[in-house]
Amino acid sequence: MDTVDFHLHLFSRPYFAALAAQSTQPGTVDERLTRVAQRTGLELPAPELATHVARWIEQFDRHQVAHVAAFASAPEEAPALAEAARLAQGRITPFALVNPTAPGAADRVRELLSSGPFRGVLLFPALHHYDLSAPEQREFLGVLDEQRAIAYVHCGLLVVKLRDLLGLPRTMDLRWANPLNVIPAANAFPNARFVIPHFGAGLFRETLLAGAQCPNVYVDTSSSNSWIHTQPAALTLRDVFARALAVFGAGRILFGTDSNTFPAGWRAERRSEQLRVLDELGVSAADQQQIFAGNARRLLARA
Repeated sequence: MDTVDFHLHLFSRPYFAALAAQSTQPGTVDERLTRVAQRTGLELPAPELATHVARWIEQFDRHQVAHVAAFASAPEEAPALAEAARLAQGRITPFALVNPTAPGAADRVRELLSSGPFRGVLLFPALHHYDLSAPEQREFLGVLDEQRAIAYVHCGLLVVKLRDLLGLPRTMDLRWANPLNVIPAANAFPNARFVIPHFGAGLFRETLLAGAQCPNVYVDTSSSNSWIHTQPAALTLRDVFARALAVFGAGRILFGTDSNTFPAGWRAERRSEQLRVLDELGVSAADQQQIFAGNARRLLARA
């Protein structure tokens, strides 16, 4: 099975340092991170980026993962992700976390997408408190459309465990996290591609509605999908895939794992589980290949 993981967080040292610097816990940045590692068993990434990237590449080779889309999960991590893409020699396509409401965001994203390896952006409306389809986002969305870029729009539940461990306040407001807010943006900017990860992370019905309304809205399969337990009616992952296939078809579903830290590394068990579910549903080998690699390759191509 050709595999492209369309949802991975590289979580390099600059990401951890950026969040630790915001904490009011005692000690230096390194001391705060060391305490987190000791409490959780988390292995902090090596300070040397080349060492960290080599560790991920070893994981990709071991599990026969041809390529990944990886996120700069904090703005400060974007330079590291660009360098990681270079070091990976074609195995990593980077995406940058962006707050569209920040001054000059549209110009910065245009430069990011037109002059470097970045293929798109990661958006957290719940974290930054904005409506993606509001008039003030049109300039930013226009850049994505102009560049035929990909926008991951995180909807639904949002918990950043490292923020909690560092004592940072939970400022996420799920009122901004509705997939229905993606619909006007996707319709107005048809050259951009909008990806709703984790099947909408609890807002599954709304994700299906967005996919039914907009041919340039995609869904990814990443994470443990524990959001299923929040649904008023009982759902299984098989149910989720069946309904997603009925609305998006095999051509707009993107395999992802949400792999992010060590010692867990690349989450091979998530691929195995999803393959099992698709086999149970009788999904053809050709359609499975679209989901696990073909769709991703098509979107990542700069055509």
